[in-house]
Amino acid sequence: MIRMKVLIAEDEPVAAKILQRSLESMGYEVRVASSGDEAWELFDREPVRLIVSDWMMPGLNGLGLCEKIRDRKNTPYTYFILLTSQETGSDNYDLASHAGVDDFLTKPLDRATIKMRLRVAQRIQRFTTEIHQLKEYISICANCRKIRAEDNYWQTVEKYINEQTGSHFSHGICPGCAETYMAELDQLVCEKSRPMLTVGKV
Repeated sequence: MIRMKVLIAEDEPVAAKILQRSLESMGYEVRVASSGDEAWELFDREPVRLIVSDWMMPGLNGLGLCEKIRDRKNTPYTYFILLTSQETGSDNYDLASHAGVDDFLTKPLDRATIKMRLRVAQRIQRFTTEIHQLKEYISICANCRKIRAEDNYWQTVEKYINEQTGSHFSHGICPGCAETYMAELDQLVCEKSRPMLTVGKV
């Protein structure tokens, strides 16, 4: 079984070591950076799908790190958990959310809470991976637009998406198709309304 990689960004050595041991005991593969700048270098060299970062660090802080990760091109979605103090106010939480932070953990850290949040992160990561695969690997007929599912069974786009994601569709006609359809309908009406020509005997 492949262990999920987690990057920790924490400038306080004792806190970093405690968090590292906790995550490793849960089965994660952990890398530790002692600053935001070091965390960015590690991530830029080898992106991971999960980051736990302190907010206040010298140099690049947690928000700056999150923003750089969100701005990195061609990067699979990374779930970002920010470590905050109990005194953090709602305005700061709002600021962090706008920077792209997904979740928050309050210091001092509680093992049960960390475990629960990481499980949520893994579920979200699985969902984003499934969506990415859905976008990348759909086989669709060039003629009738049906999608090939398992066992070489072909089904409509609507049914396939519904089974994969639970989404439902409402149907309508786009302006371009409506214009084409109306033009064809007008032509048909005109053809039917033309008088029939009969050929008489000489």
